[in-house]
Amino acid sequence: MENLHSIDFEQLAEIELQKDEEEQAQLSADTVDSPTQEVNDVSISHPYYDIARHGIIHVAGDDNSGRKVITFSCCRLPPCHEIDHVRLLEYLKHTLDQYVENDYTVVYFHYGLNSRNKPSLSWLQSAYKAFDRKYKKNLKALYVVHPTNFIKVLWKIFKPVISHKFGKKIQYMNHLTDLREHLRFNRLIIPQEVLQHDEKLRLQQKGRPPPVIKAPPPRPPLPTQQFGVSLQYLKNKNKGDLIPPVMEQTISYLKVKGLRTEGLFRRSVSSHIIKEIQKLYNLGECTLHSGVTYSICCGHTC
Repeated sequence: MENLHSIDFEQLAEIELQKDEEEQAQLSADTVDSPTQEVNDVSISHPYYDIARHGIIHVAGDDNSGRKVITFSCCRLPPCHEIDHVRLLEYLKHTLDQYVENDYTVVYFHYGLNSRNKPSLSWLQSAYKAFDRKYKKNLKALYVVHPTNFIKVLWKIFKPVISHKFGKKIQYMNHLTDLREHLRFNRLIIPQEVLQHDEKLRLQQKGRPPPVIKAPPPRPPLPTQQFGVSLQYLKNKNKGDLIPPVMEQTISYLKVKGLRTEGLFRRSVSSHIIKEIQKLYNLGECTLHSGVTYSICCGHTC
């Protein structure tokens, strides 16, 4: 990283950012954005009120594996002279500190970063160093939404110091719809500006809105279906029992095997294992003695 502060890198990043701004200006030439007003419910007594009031960082529900999701929105960054980036980094760490003991996910909305609000490369370097193993080990995915050439330049700069393991956690999402297969999309807090930008990109790429495709009728559930059905369906199938079998079996298993297991809920199992166990339950192939209830509970499915 010795050359991080070199004029070549700074200039290259600035050139690419200016190109991004020009492309965005061209994209918006034929449309008029309506001003957005969002309610800010941050208390003035918040220890980082000066930063939190901008709405840059949000904790937004869970992903498909039950992991907490933290979003960072560049379009909420004020001009550099109006914000203390040191305080911004402290606030980000303050927020993450509440969740890093468990698995978590970060969504970075790149749209809105420009030459006026862009933090310096030296600040980005200090930020990367500030997030030590405590923050990196339980980060399961970093989704970069609407990446541009500027992001590619940053990747070239930081790639020599980013571990291969951490690099594999970074995933690029060209459109908001790409997030749907990974996150509970309707729980995300997405700035209106990002939604409008995504719509413009979609229309530019397609030329016109995609045709409405009727979804096929849902298939009837299996006789032993446990997931993806209503509680009323389970109650009717289980002769009026109010507690679904998977919950009853999981609790029974924990009473026998898990009461003395320290840190049982600190880490979630992989989504692949969860899906396999759910499939077994739906097929009626899970039993209390198979041990799969333990895995499902560790995966926060119960």
